[in-house]
Amino acid sequence: MKINHLGIATKSISEALKFWQDSLGLDNIHTEEVEEQKVRVAMLPIGESRVELLEPTSEDSPISKFLEKRGGGIHHIAVEVEDIEASLAKLKAEGARLIDETPRIGAEGCLIAFVHPTTTGGVLLELTQKIKE
Repeated sequence: MKINHLGIATKSISEALKFWQDSLGLDNIHTEEVEEQKVRVAMLPIGESRVELLEPTSEDSPISKFLEKRGGGIHHIAVEVEDIEASLAKLKAEGARLIDETPRIGAEGCLIAFVHPTTTGGVLLELTQKIKE
């Protein structure tokens, strides 16, 4: 298991890149729109992990709601797992509150599922599994 990325909510990826890319020198290696989640993402590697900038693409996006309530900042931590279905089953059996009981497709075609912050001590946790080719 490892930290795959830190999700950071922002009103504008292009504005956020002025810091992350221009000031810190991180490379934006991948940008895409994830229609199901109503978000545009930019991935910037840093060490073994990445910073994922999240920009809402509609007013009813979960990121729009987050920005309205809390402003920009860390939205979630994503942990990469080998078997997301087994991880979800274990968490559910232990009483964890799951936002997603079954994985769905996220950025870069990975399987993802979220664990509610009430389970993790206040942090939205994303489980992610790369699709094996």
